Amino acid sequence: MKTVTTIPLHSTKLLDRVKEAIRYRHYSSSTEQVYVYWCRSYIRFHQLRHPKDMGAAEVQAFLTYLANEKAVSVSTHKQALAALLFLYKHVLQMELPWLTEIGAPRSSHRLPVVLSTEEISTLFSHLSDVNLLLAKLLYGTGMRLNEALNLRVKDLDFSNQVITVRDGKGKKDRSLMLPVAMLDLLHAQLAFANSIWAKDRAGRVVELALPPNIFRLYPTAGQTWPWYWVFPQARDTIDMASGRKVREHVTNRSFQRVFATAKVRAGINLAATPHTLRHSFATHLLQAGCDIRTIQELLGHADLSTTMIYTHVANIRGNVLSPLDSLYK
Repeated sequence: MKTVTTIPLHSTKLLDRVKEAIRYRHYSSSTEQVYVYWCRSYIRFHQLRHPKDMGAAEVQAFLTYLANEKAVSVSTHKQALAALLFLYKHVLQMELPWLTEIGAPRSSHRLPVVLSTEEISTLFSHLSDVNLLLAKLLYGTGMRLNEALNLRVKDLDFSNQVITVRDGKGKKDRSLMLPVAMLDLLHAQLAFANSIWAKDRAGRVVELALPPNIFRLYPTAGQTWPWYWVFPQARDTIDMASGRKVREHVTNRSFQRVFATAKVRAGINLAATPHTLRHSFATHLLQAGCDIRTIQELLGHADLSTTMIYTHVANIRGNVLSPLDSLYK
């Protein structure tokens, strides 16, 4: 058995050590939640045995259970595997031969679901208030849902009509257009957010949830308006690490539920999700003649091949005529 040279972990509880290792590497909070979830699930699956006393057979048994019994998707399967490899290599600091021998499932290449402009317009008619704003933001900018929910007041530049996405996928920032059609909705949302911020400041009991590095450098930033959420939750919560009352942003689940209901009411039978608005944004830009490289930058894709999938959808939907239709022209 070979020991890996890595950072010292100070916690005694295993899952706390997983969090330490993740935070040291500046992974996102969502990655932390997912990795902790799969490590906990792995331990519970094996009746609370310690991972250091298990190995390849136990990992394979757990992954087989996920694939056969739970019928998880390929991406979920890979996610669970990545979490367990992280646990053994970076937390237990064990380099075992089987770590590289466990095969990841083969990904299937699926075309994205895309809505027509008519379907999107009908969908919008069944949404209102903050949910309508979020839907328009996803379709109007190509943002991911979590990127929209993580927006702070300082990220909206009305003078230059630019929205800045901070710490997007891959820990990258990027600039997006701020659609003129959203200005009134955004100003109304900021007025609502400001009323909650004013109550927080008057009560002096609620702080804003901040990235750990920002909190260390600017401890009072969480009390200032520029750092406030564009989409704050109505209720404050308790931060488990510090014990302080904090104000979090709206959760993605609440919008996902509203979106699913609106989709049914709009008579849309496609397997559309909030992420479909991002796919539609890219496809409609491509159909309008926008350069593929520009779309890549707007979406924040590291690899152009990821963006190229939209060319298949755009060609079929807009540029290719069936020979059957040609026959009856």
